[in-house]
Amino acid sequence: MLELGSMDLATEIDIWEANKKSMAYTMHSCSVDSQTRCEGTDCGDNGPDRFKGVCDKNGCDINPYRLGEKKFWGPGSDFAVDSSKPVQVTTQFITDDGTDNGKLTEVKQFYTQNGKTIEHPSYTVNGNQHSDITDDYCSDWVAETKDGTNFLEKGGLGAVEQAFENGVVLVMSMWDDHYANMLWLDSTYPVDSSDPGAARGPCPTTSGDPKDVESSQGSAKVTFSDIKFGKIGTTTSGSPTPSPTPSPPSPSPSPSPSGCPGGSLSACIDLCPPEIFAQCAESCSNRCPHAALV
Repeated sequence: MLELGSMDLATEIDIWEANKKSMAYTMHSCSVDSQTRCEGTDCGDNGPDRFKGVCDKNGCDINPYRLGEKKFWGPGSDFAVDSSKPVQVTTQFITDDGTDNGKLTEVKQFYTQNGKTIEHPSYTVNGNQHSDITDDYCSDWVAETKDGTNFLEKGGLGAVEQAFENGVVLVMSMWDDHYANMLWLDSTYPVDSSDPGAARGPCPTTSGDPKDVESSQGSAKVTFSDIKFGKIGTTTSGSPTPSPTPSPPSPSPSPSPSGCPGGSLSACIDLCPPEIFAQCAESCSNRCPHAALV
């Protein structure tokens, strides 16, 4: 779910930059403030030019495993978020005055699973406590990891805010990585490093080779569903209150039972695509337990 100033983006997919064993949500900034075609060094390609481009390549991220919370996200009931089951992801873009015209100061993400809201814990970064992405968090993260991130130099959250002002496009994709084998997300990267933040997930450093992924998972597919955006608190029931100067809760845009697509169990099931019907129907049963079957 997406919330800007008071906007939410909700979706029942795993998460942007996520797999079953590790996840991260990341902000990227660019020093340009309009649609731009890059060439050469301005593209910041991998290698010596990585941090010379107009956009920040590493970004400022929150990865629970990387921050020491190794039981936050993963497959199984012993994790706070069970990645083997459907999960609704909500991302809130929060401004200093709680309005769409305010200054973007915080990006918050939480998860809803089996009717329960799961928030990020407070992480210790450079001696300070953080649970969301802010410019202060990104500054502490750079100081602790020294991994070259230039999110703040490229404008930080101010650049993200400008992108929203100009208009952005929601893009969802499934991909592999021919440069670093996705180790930056779910393994130790750089592979021989013991620096703070190098351990990003439990996968072996030999995993993620595109040759293996494309040969064994070439027919893999994903379904993105139940995508919503709107003012904070309108896209899911029980949205956590933003920390800075929260705006009054907005009324629900429809009389549908909270969190139940279509407004009833039968209507929800009717929305299920054939290729994942069984899983979708089970999700409907969990999300519409009190909804009428008519």
